[in-house]
Amino acid sequence: MTINLPMTPQTSPWASHRAAMAVASAATMLGMACAAQAQGFSASVSPPRVELATKAGQTVRQVLDINHAALQPGRYRIYTNDWTYQPDGSIVFTQELQPLSCRPWVALERRELTIAPRSRHRFRMEVAVPSLSANGECRFAVMVEGVDPVQVQQAGISMPVNGRIAVIVYVAVGEAKPELSIATMRVAAVNGESTPVLDIKNAGNATGRLDGLVEGVDADGRKVELLPSNMPILPGETRPIALAVMAEEGKTPVPLKFPLKVKGALEVGKQRLPLDTSFTTAR
Repeated sequence: MTINLPMTPQTSPWASHRAAMAVASAATMLGMACAAQAQGFSASVSPPRVELATKAGQTVRQVLDINHAALQPGRYRIYTNDWTYQPDGSIVFTQELQPLSCRPWVALERRELTIAPRSRHRFRMEVAVPSLSANGECRFAVMVEGVDPVQVQQAGISMPVNGRIAVIVYVAVGEAKPELSIATMRVAAVNGESTPVLDIKNAGNATGRLDGLVEGVDADGRKVELLPSNMPILPGETRPIALAVMAEEGKTPVPLKFPLKVKGALEVGKQRLPLDTSFTTAR
């Protein structure tokens, strides 16, 4: 495989810190990119998420399918960004190399790409982990940006914008894993509805997501199944995770009546988080 971008892992400040790889990709439209896609930006990237594992001193490779649906050729610029995850679940991207960034480990197949009409390109990337790296996780984004602006109408004004897709990448290696625990349990307003919420703390060195179902019985005796939000909990952070009612097919969800008794266990990998508690109304 030919890689045009040189990799310089020796210069990475991560070399003496963390290095474990589990690459996950999630295509995310940001800002005006959503409008751009509707008006002429014709790219999509798959798969939505990929998880890989490797060790320090090894190289992990991944292929992204970039699909171009327009009737004209599409030109795209490919590059990396650092990113931060905000408390509200939004992501802020940064072109400037951030402290402890692992982007120097990353090699992309090319910087610019032209795709024929209604075609796809299998885009190759790789991440070379320095041999002296410790267990941990690095995160970056692969940005797929349209080179040719498209015209977007907003408030009666036509303006040129560049569509952009961000593929979020988590890289983890060796013994890196999340260690999740329940810090607090409470009832909070989520989308205008009183909702059971778990504040989940991650004391590990890799990102984790809660999975599984728990059973609940509300104040009217109604039995429900509750599903945790799939929001990532990054290492060192505590993040609120809402428990949503699994709606029955063809039926409108009924608001919960508190107090709500919840029992069962949620999972992250092989780790289980047992629940046997009652959520009372918010104060």
